Amino acid sequence: MLKLVGASLAVVFCALAPSVAHADPCTAPLPSHAGDTFSGTVRYVGDGDGLCVGRSNDPSTWIEVRLGDFDAPELHSADGPRSKRFLEQVAIGREVTCRAVRGRRGRVIVYDRVIAVCRVDGRAIGDLLREAGAPTGGN
Repeated sequence: MLKLVGASLAVVFCALAPSVAHADPCTAPLPSHAGDTFSGTVRYVGDGDGLCVGRSNDPSTWIEVRLGDFDAPELHSADGPRSKRFLEQVAIGREVTCRAVRGRRGRVIVYDRVIAVCRVDGRAIGDLLREAGAPTGGN
């Protein structure tokens, strides 16, 4: 009986305890200094200017990136889903090399993402998106 009560309390506690929710699956430690470089395959695109880069299929090794050279509309805005599709077309499954940069407020990490300029075949993703006519805006 005591075991049953203990198990029931554990279930209730787990149901009431706050859980950590990640909007994107990437959970690797982030480069924290401007100039730090990393590379890998674009494994996931979260919105029009956010993606995950990793060398394996394991999301715990993926680095979450906020593009430092392109501002896309927010995902919930009218052009948000369209902007995400542009980034998917340009980057998903492609090998990239990224360099961490400082954002507008001087920080390298914002909202659990590293700000970086990423290149595909030597070309900045931001330039590729502008050339493709991707919508701009957002924060």
